[in-house]
Amino acid sequence: MPDSLVIIPTYNEKENIERILHKVFSIMHDFHVLVMDDGSPDGTAEIVKNLQLIYPETLFIHERAGKQGLGTAYIFGFKWATDRHYDFIYEMDADFSHNPDDLLRLRQACVDGADVAVGSRYINGVNVINWPMSRVMMSYFASVYVRFITGIDIQDATAGFKCYRRKVLETIPLNKIQFVGYAFQIEMKFTALKYGFKVVEVPIIFTDRRQGVSKMSTKIFKEAFLGVIKMKMSSWVRKYPKSRPAEKSKTIEDI
Repeated sequence: MPDSLVIIPTYNEKENIERILHKVFSIMHDFHVLVMDDGSPDGTAEIVKNLQLIYPETLFIHERAGKQGLGTAYIFGFKWATDRHYDFIYEMDADFSHNPDDLLRLRQACVDGADVAVGSRYINGVNVINWPMSRVMMSYFASVYVRFITGIDIQDATAGFKCYRRKVLETIPLNKIQFVGYAFQIEMKFTALKYGFKVVEVPIIFTDRRQGVSKMSTKIFKEAFLGVIKMKMSSWVRKYPKSRPAEKSKTIEDI
């Protein structure tokens, strides 16, 4: 049984999905992929199903009726992965903003001792390509805001390119994760640290999508902004049994 599952949520990604899947399966490691498609009207799911004829034992798809949120897609995928005993479970976008070659670097960070490896845009300066300056500033200062409110020492708090060791997803009560948009990414890092897991940031270069349409919206941004305050206040009364003594988050150079 291969040890690695890449979860890719999709909504209208017909321009990207075939290329990203071929790329993942070309990497010199035995990755499985679970595509979580939220009823894409553009035919994304049909493309994946056709590719299952080429990758019958390594490519899986779960279709949902309409857009239900990034967080719920990943929660389903996490449970699917832990039920099948994958040791390393990844989050990755379909649009090539996350370089599939970096999957191996995230995996190695976890092999070397991390519980969660985060593909970080900001751990070594600002490594973002093709974003307008306004978007860079919004993203960068969102992480500054998260660190200020929560106290977590993660430079890229909103990052969505990650590798989890299975024990993290088996320990965190996934049914208690509150947020479904980009605040989900913050909440998962915050909760992992609260449970005492080691979070390591691995420097990556993030390239904005060249095809398809971004899913960012004002509603998603508002959820993240207000959700961070709500999450911090909830943590004052919530108990987090430690999996081990809490550790400061690190960069990959520290391990």
